[in-house]
Amino acid sequence: MTTSPRSVYRKGVDVAVGLVGSEAVADAWDAPSALVGMTVGELAAHLARSVLQVEWYLDGPLTPDAPLVTAVAYYGDLTGTAEPTSELNTGVRERSAQTAAHGRDALVAAVVAASDRLRERLPHEPADRRLTVGHRGHTLLLDEYLRTRCVELAVHTEDLALSVGSDVRAPASTTAVAVDVLVGAARHRHGDVEVLHALSRRERATTDALRVL
Repeated sequence: MTTSPRSVYRKGVDVAVGLVGSEAVADAWDAPSALVGMTVGELAAHLARSVLQVEWYLDGPLTPDAPLVTAVAYYGDLTGTAEPTSELNTGVRERSAQTAAHGRDALVAAVVAASDRLRERLPHEPADRRLTVGHRGHTLLLDEYLRTRCVELAVHTEDLALSVGSDVRAPASTTAVAVDVLVGAARHRHGDVEVLHALSRRERATTDALRVL
């Protein structure tokens, strides 16, 4: 079984794009989603950005000589993840609303086209290909960034599916990468002892170490 980040990401993208373009999402576009403060359309846009942003950042400016950030550190260093009004979560909602504002048809057309282009492009990008994430300023290897997108695909495919009563979920391989990254982020943020307690001795835990996002 192929487990490269690029192939696992592609599998997750195929499922997510199908869900974003589904009639169930179209019918509920303006309804509240499973995430507080976001409509179904805005959540669909947020999920779609896991495809759109890869192309944007591949074609965008690269910060020269920037230290490389891993997928684990990308999430492990986040702050304000549990606070709805944090700068992080406010920014997510604002960017999602901006993307959704173009309308359902425009979003579906854009994400399908980007997915098709990435299908052809990703296999030909070199192993040392870097990109800089515009809104955070981090520079990652492409494959590490795709591991972060597997997290987004796994988490938000389920969020969107639950919002419209669908049983669609990300592929098992995409979810496995997401779990690997998030457990690594928990270790990065809280240390191995706290993660050990969260997994085996909750009565000794001093924090909710496994809650990363």
